[in-house]
Amino acid sequence: MDTLVIVDAANVVGSVPDGWWRDRHGAAERLRDTLPAYAADGLPGLAEPPLELVLVVEGAARGVTSVAGVRVVPAPGSGDDKIVELVADEGAGRDCLVVTADRGLRDRVQALGARVTGPRAVRGRGRA
Repeated sequence: MDTLVIVDAANVVGSVPDGWWRDRHGAAERLRDTLPAYAADGLPGLAEPPLELVLVVEGAARGVTSVAGVRVVPAPGSGDDKIVELVADEGAGRDCLVVTADRGLRDRVQALGARVTGPRAVRGRGRA
């Protein structure tokens, strides 16, 4: 079964001060557009391909749509709560990796058995 990789869009986008706050929707789309390569190639040292990639968006980025290789899931409220829900529902019994630097979220998903890595894991290809 493919590794489930859940990306905390707000946290990853916010990890680089590149003006993302002026266009949160566009910043989330740019991140999304870098992720399909990881679905096919994997995350070196973290997860072998193929990967099931899920990008969780919230707030102004909720209108971002899915693309081939990346399922976008809008959080109706807290993105962290949606990520925890996905780990519990879809990550149970399989390898699950959450991409975030949020310490509170890291603790919550690790308690459910998920592994965690920081934003740099998906920031290496192109500008996200």
